[in-house]
Order: sequence, then C-alpha cells, then structure tokens
Amino acid sequence: MSVGVVMLVHTAFDRAEQVARHWAAAGCPVVIHVDKQVPRAAFAAFERALADVPQLSFSRRFRCEWGTWGLVAATQATSEQVLASFPEVRHVYLTSGACLPLRPVSELIDYLADRPQTDFIESATTSEVPWTVGGLEAERFTLRFPFPWKRHRFLFDRYVALQRLLRVERKVPGGLVPHIGSQWWCLTRQTLSAILQDPQRQLFERYFRRVWIPDESYFQTLVRQYAINIESRSLTLSKFDFQGKPHVFYDDHLQLLRRSDCFVARKIWPHAHRLYDAFLTDPARAMKKTEPNPGKIDRIFAKAVTRRTRGRPGLYMHSRYPRKGREYGLTAAPYSVFQGFAELFENFEDWLAKATGARVHGHLFAPDRAQFADKMTVMNGALSDSASLRDYNPDAFLTNLIWNTRGERQCFQFGPGDTQAISPRLAKDPNAQISVISGAWAVPLFRSNADFVDLRKAAAEMQKVESAYLDTLRATETKARVRIWTMAEFIEAPMEPLQTILDEIDPRPQHRLAEAPRMADLTGFGQFLQNLKNQGMHPYLMGDFPVDQGTVVQDRDAPRKPYLVR
Repeated sequence: MSVGVVMLVHTAFDRAEQVARHWAAAGCPVVIHVDKQVPRAAFAAFERALADVPQLSFSRRFRCEWGTWGLVAATQATSEQVLASFPEVRHVYLTSGACLPLRPVSELIDYLADRPQTDFIESATTSEVPWTVGGLEAERFTLRFPFPWKRHRFLFDRYVALQRLLRVERKVPGGLVPHIGSQWWCLTRQTLSAILQDPQRQLFERYFRRVWIPDESYFQTLVRQYAINIESRSLTLSKFDFQGKPHVFYDDHLQLLRRSDCFVARKIWPHAHRLYDAFLTDPARAMKKTEPNPGKIDRIFAKAVTRRTRGRPGLYMHSRYPRKGREYGLTAAPYSVFQGFAELFENFEDWLAKATGARVHGHLFAPDRAQFADKMTVMNGALSDSASLRDYNPDAFLTNLIWNTRGERQCFQFGPGDTQAISPRLAKDPNAQISVISGAWAVPLFRSNADFVDLRKAAAEMQKVESAYLDTLRATETKARVRIWTMAEFIEAPMEPLQTILDEIDPRPQHRLAEAPRMADLTGFGQFLQNLKNQGMHPYLMGDFPVDQGTVVQDRDAPRKPYLVR
C-alpha cells in the first residue's frame, strides 16, 4: 500500500523541490501541478531540477486563481494522473508547495494503512460551520460567480447585487446537498476514482464552475455520494485568522507545530530555514507517534484572534486602531482624578504622593500646559507638556499617559478651568476613579485680590462649566467610579472620604490616617458667597454654606489637634 501525493505549486520552487524529494524518498509517488501563470522558463527550470527523482511527474497545467474553477481542474488532472500511473496507491493526499510534513512519511503511510476505507476531508453544510467569511454562505451555491473576486471586485459585487435584485436562485443538480470545508484532503482511491468517473461529472462541473470558491465545495460535496467512512477533518494543519486569511508559520512556531502532532502543516514561510531543517529529517528525531490533535493549539490561535480583533486594553497601534466607541478598554490601568482637592487643601499633591506612593500630577489639562509631576516637561512615552499637542487629541494623550506608566498609579487634578474636551472620556472610562468637591473652585477666587465684578463673572462661568461636568458624571452611561461631595458637607468631616479615596488607590492594609492635609483658611468664605448672591450670582454648588462658616475653621496659627479615627 502506498500514498500518492498531489502538489499544487505556484511559487517558492526551491522549497517545493525540497519537499517533493522528501515525499519521494519515502516511497510516495508524486504528481506536481504548476500554475499556468508561472513563466515557462521558471517551470522548465523546476522540471529539470526534479528530473532525477523516480516516481515523480508533472501534470497538465491550468490557470489557478483564488476562488475560481482552475484550482479544482488542477486537482482533478493531478489526481487522475496519480490513479492511472500508480495502481499501488490506496490514498491520495492533496498538498501545496507551501505545505511541510511534520512527521515521518512512514507514520502517515502506516496511519492510513490502518484506515483503508476512511476519507479524511472536512465536509459540512453551510448551516453547520462558523468559519465562512465574506457574507456568502448558502448564496455561494445559489448565485453565479463568473468574475474573479480578487481581480474584478467591482464586477463581482455588482453582479451579486443584480442577482439578489432579480431573485436569482440556481438549483443544485442531481439531488446534491452542498458541503464546504478545507481544500486539503486525503481520499481513498475508491472514493476519488468514483468522483472522477461519475457519469454526471460534466453536469456537476457546469454547476460548480460558477460556485464561489469551488475548491472548498466540489470534492467536499461529492464525497458524500460515495464515501464509505468519512472523518470530517483534515490531516493538514491549516489555521485561518478572523478575516479568513491563512496563518503563516515561521521559525518561532517550531514548538507550536510539534505540539499539534499533525502530519502536515501549511502555510510555511519559504525562508523558515529552522522549520524545514527540523521536520525534513530522519525518523529518529521525529515527533512521537500519536493521533493528530490540532485542538491542543487552538487556544493559542483563539488568543491570537482575540489579540488581533480586540487588542490590549488601552493600547492603540497602527495595526489595530479601533473605531471610536469600539475600543477594548479606554485606558490600560486604573487612575484617579481629583477636582477641588488642590483648591481646598494646601500642598495636596505632595501630601497625596507621600500618603499613597502614587505619581500625583497637577492639572494635566490646564490651558497653558500639562502640569506633570515634579515639573517635568516630558513624560514616559515622549509625552510633551505642550498644550497644543495635548489638545490636538486629548483622548489619545490620556490613553498614552496611562499605557506608558503601567505599574504606577497616576493621579491628576481637574477642574472647571481646565480644557473640558476630555470630560466625556473620563466619565466613560471604567478605570477612572473620580472624586469631586463641588464648588471648591471658589476658594482661589475668594483668596484672590481681584475686583469683585471680575470675580462674579469668573464664578458664574466656573459654576456653569462644573455643573455641565457633574451632569456628565451623573449620566446613566457613566462607567467611571464617581464620588461627589458639596464643599459644605466635605469640610464637616474630611477624614472619612479621604480615607476611602486612599484605600481605593492603595488597597493594601496600612495604618489609618490620623490627620488630614492642611485645609485652606476659609475665614470669611461664607460672607464671600453671600456677597456673590447679593450681586445677582447664585453659588449653589458649594452646598448649604452658612455666612459664619469661617468660625468653625481653626485659626491657622493655633495649635491643631489631629482628627482621630477609631
């Protein structure tokens, strides 16, 4: 018993020659088809290079183009030649010039000898397969496809649209049930000869000539008419990405291919010298004898598809820049946003950095520049503090900052005086921890020495901006973790909210806070708010702030007692 090998070759003739010699050396008859589009000189050189190999011949040449009948015609011609020239062949194995045997050919021969009536071909109806890509499943059998998809895409699409408009529906001849599957099969002589000698072959060919991608359906359908025992799987390891394009194997896939235990793999990169050296070797160095099981590496390919389609959270790159709203995670890691804290507490940024060990920035979206921690002008990832560069794409600025500082918690200040274009992104980001003391923007105005008319205008504008920001944070589509306090309720008991915030930044057990950061002197702040009201501006975001609020704030020169939390 022997195995006949059919090879479809159109490029990388040096590798095809190497593999053909490997098959022939193991006693397998080989018939090679070379694409008619290959120049005659290149074909003649390839033919001369293999002239010394016994039991190797070349078939009649056909023009082969992806998705067209030429691939089926080439397979038919080579298969007929194998069956006619080598009567000892009991199985015919279809391969390409980019295929590489992974196990000794003798193991494949023994494996097939133990299964003399089994056909190995992927064959399933369109309703049973999830891998069809391109929107044509049942329609590939009911419409006509006279135009090559790759060369004449416009004509292909227009003709499909016309047939749909006219409700064209071809009938499948001879009671066939269309099946699809991988092009790479291994069929018994009995089944293959029955397909090629079928009295209705011309009828079937006329039908399949206008089927889309007939090399994935012609043999897969007709095998159901004659096979005694079908195993709907291919002995060739062939993986495809989410776009339906075959994965190419390189040198660094060596161990992956070994784990598959498959007999043959495609597509192999022609310059993968390590793979060819490792697998076209003697049986003593081959893989262990076991059942082919490509499922063992399916998890890796599934992970690769996920990485390609979804990417990594918070990482955008040229090869996978997602549409807005379809990102896989807006940012790469949790971060904290503080509004009103730096205005209410003195040296809040230094205190927070010391208390948590996080990197605490100032107002990253200040109008003049990005206030990086430690007055840096350039951050990780070559992020500049330039306001114009930042504002060109504020979302990307934030995303890059978080991605390039992974492993270190980032905190920054935000307020109504900052550029507000980033507000919707902050609200929608699950990684954002946003803490707001509403109305605290009034403290710097209170402590300034500006004219009261200017203060009233500035306060009105600040309140309008912050009110819109709070509405964004309270929207139903908000995914950030948001905490909002009015200024009045926060200063009554600041320790509890501060402790909660710090526990979120650093959840590890640590000593409890005994003292809050030093609060700004608010003596007279209540009267300041009343003056704004008297001038016609209603400051409502601070909460119920009494006119004499300053009396409850300790004198800055008096000894301060710690806030004890028990």
